[in-house]
Amino acid sequence: MWIKICANTTLEDAQLAASAGADAVGFVFAESVRRVTPAQVRAITPHLPANVEKYGVFVDDAFDQIASTVEECGLTGVQLHSSHDPSLARKLREHFPSLSGRARLNILKVVHYGGDLETQLREAQSDDAVDAVLVDSRTATLLGGTGRRFDWEAASGSLHAAASSVRMVVAGGLNPDNVAEAIRTLRPWGVDIASGVEAAPGRKDPAKVKAFVENARIAAHKAKLQVAVEA
Repeated sequence: MWIKICANTTLEDAQLAASAGADAVGFVFAESVRRVTPAQVRAITPHLPANVEKYGVFVDDAFDQIASTVEECGLTGVQLHSSHDPSLARKLREHFPSLSGRARLNILKVVHYGGDLETQLREAQSDDAVDAVLVDSRTATLLGGTGRRFDWEAASGSLHAAASSVRMVVAGGLNPDNVAEAIRTLRPWGVDIASGVEAAPGRKDPAKVKAFVENARIAAHKAKLQVAVEA
């Protein structure tokens, strides 16, 4: 189970996520109470373990802005929301075939739960520049970080079908108490959380971060055993 702790604003919180066993940390460069600047992130990433992925979250940013931020901040992944440029992922893939001799840039494409979920999933699946698809909830004013869960039962059929050809990451309204249910219901490749492990907007709660990672790992192990039994 791939686990990303997103919307970090301090070195302390990013290191907390890493020490708790998260696979990735995220930094929001879009309009948000959790927004950070490239200068802030540039001061954080060198102090994180090399094996922890560092994602930048972007909403409708142009290619040049994203590319310069990746380079300045030492990011290893990008999370793309609502891009008006359908070729953006491809441009990033071609621009970053590798990062300082290490693995290539990871590209996470966001889709939102709603009436057109299956259409969004098909479009994301058809883009071979995308490494994984993140399914999130949204409101009339927020594209992510809503703290609201979408209808997992209603979405499960579409996500199960899409998971055969693309890695699925679930976000939106997750917390330490419900992540096991989300994993049982949706069987994702990964989970992503921001507000569900906070003590206050932009500040993580150590106990919640540790509990979320632990509960997600346990639930993923149980789900794997169940699949083996069913097979």
